[in-house]
Amino acid sequence: MPKLKTHSRAKKTFKVTGNGSIRRFKAYKSHLLTKKSTKRKRHLRGSVEIHSANLPLVKRMLRLR
Repeated sequence: MPKLKTHSRAKKTFKVTGNGSIRRFKAYKSHLLTKKSTKRKRHLRGSVEIHSANLPLVKRMLRLR
């Protein structure tokens, strides 16, 4: 049986924290920023934990147990 490859985009998108939870960065912060308000851009900063409903899928993409 060959080795399974990790999903390449998932490696770059998600980070596993020290306690094992998975964090992601918020969307809509990459381009077309001039029309977005400062408040909106400020709230898009930082990272958040992924939702529990998406946890099994993300773990599968990252090949975590």
